Amino acid sequence: MHRTHTCGELRAKHAGENVTLSGWVQRTRDLGGMTFVDLRDRYGLTQLVFNMDTHEGLCLKARKLGREFVIKVTGTVLVRESKNSNMTTGDVEIDVTGLEVLNVSKTPPFTIEDDTDGGDDLRMQYRYLDLRRKPVQRNLMLRHKLSIETRKYLDSVEFIEVETPYLIKSTPEGARDFVVPSRMNPGQFYALPQSPQTFKQLLMVSGYDRYYQIVKCFRDEDLRADRQPEFTQIDCEMAFVEQEDILNTFEGMVRHLFQVVLNVDVPTFPRMTYDEAMERYGSDKPDVRFEMGFVDFGTVTQGQGFGVFDSAEAVLGIVAPGSAEYSRKQLDALTDWVKRPQIGAKGLVYCKVNADGSFKSSVDKFFDAEAQAAWAAHSGAKPGDLILMLSGGLDKVRKQLSELRLHMGTALGLRDPKGFSPLWVMDFPLLEWDEKTERYHAMHHPFTSPKPEHMALIDTDPGAVRANAYDMVINGVEIGGGSIRIHDKAIQARMFDLLGFSPEEAEAQFGFLMNAFQYGAPPHGGLALGFDRLCSLFGGSDSIRDFIAFPKNNSGRDMMIDAPSPIHEEQYNELYLKTTAPDGTKS
Repeated sequence: MHRTHTCGELRAKHAGENVTLSGWVQRTRDLGGMTFVDLRDRYGLTQLVFNMDTHEGLCLKARKLGREFVIKVTGTVLVRESKNSNMTTGDVEIDVTGLEVLNVSKTPPFTIEDDTDGGDDLRMQYRYLDLRRKPVQRNLMLRHKLSIETRKYLDSVEFIEVETPYLIKSTPEGARDFVVPSRMNPGQFYALPQSPQTFKQLLMVSGYDRYYQIVKCFRDEDLRADRQPEFTQIDCEMAFVEQEDILNTFEGMVRHLFQVVLNVDVPTFPRMTYDEAMERYGSDKPDVRFEMGFVDFGTVTQGQGFGVFDSAEAVLGIVAPGSAEYSRKQLDALTDWVKRPQIGAKGLVYCKVNADGSFKSSVDKFFDAEAQAAWAAHSGAKPGDLILMLSGGLDKVRKQLSELRLHMGTALGLRDPKGFSPLWVMDFPLLEWDEKTERYHAMHHPFTSPKPEHMALIDTDPGAVRANAYDMVINGVEIGGGSIRIHDKAIQARMFDLLGFSPEEAEAQFGFLMNAFQYGAPPHGGLALGFDRLCSLFGGSDSIRDFIAFPKNNSGRDMMIDAPSPIHEEQYNELYLKTTAPDGTKS
């Protein structure tokens, strides 16, 4: 028997018991007559005691143990004289009477501690060692808990889990596909799914009216902290429902997860239209833990001889509460921040509303105190507040000011990671016009239904059509989104036409779905929640990598197994990926 108990299990009530433990050596301490060893497994730490007076041979053997040696010990549980309140097993220690080294270990390239000395690349290269650290283990346990509770909730409301294929057909919409060559079908390729979208719609046609799947998806796109080339989503679909049914069901699920996993009661989600979100926050995923909404200063700043404002499509600003004390150095730093390439503003106008009722702005030579008082009155700025303004094209200014708002929210401590402010963002545009390709693209995907009251606009003003779509946003992060789907073949054909598909192209790409709609497709809709993002939100982290066992780096590489990598010449030939040109060269 390798163990009778785990390293996080023993308490004072076990005093006097003979036990067997196995695990990894965390650290050793040689105090002459005594040697102490901290033994670790995924459940915790237990202190081992080797006494030179009673077990000299064992004590000498213990002194030769290195970090991460795998050992098995037997001994008696003792109540510690000097208890350690920082350890769950801190009331006890093991008086060791037997020691077996199960395996030796090289010295790890970084310390297996909560606060490790290993950098990101090194820890990713030795991810199997990084996974031994308690913070990483806690993250994966949180992920496990969320997975279990998600399944419990969905099972309780009659959903069934159905697996859908990983080898599917490549489609031109959305992000780039990862493609897989077919050996048995030369010159043809599968694609890895960006989502199980069409399959879950087919399941609705098949009568499985409540489907879910915690599923891997794949997108060949540029990476950042909240993206990985392979990711996991909670994918769901319901039939015979309207938008309200879906919002209530999955709002209930997320509130359930907050309650059982974090013991946090989240109130009913407020709802906001896409247009309102863009107007108030410049983002379709606003962080509403704090207000600092946009103010349109156009009516009180333009037409007064200041060219920067007069020539701009929009003059927008925010009021930073209690920030009039910002120094010139701090204001210059803010100006430099918005002028970075990542933000792209040409400059920043500020106006201090001083505590004594006076004003100080960066454009005093153009606007007197009376004009600045009008700005304060227009924006609701109070003494002690700071007005920050940007100008330019409407879309650009909204995006730039949105970033500045988040920056100021962080600087002022308004984005509490332990506070949660969810909302639904609704009524997105159905289509986006792309100037480069001179055609419409689906804002979500081609299967999203127009809002019923906008159906008539499809033929007369497609750009004005609003979608029966919704996103779940928590703390400024898009956790998931979905829509009511098109279930009528004629409307789906019209949607493909708007997106620039010829009837032949639509048939080649999606004929299987269009045919299925002819056999009694029910009204249906659903959503998908980003499971990795949900885990990082619950864990208080900005990076989803911390909650994935074996993640890729920002270049899409697995540093541990060194992938992607070349394949053997034979595999190229088997997959018909190399051809011989007339001159004998291979390509």
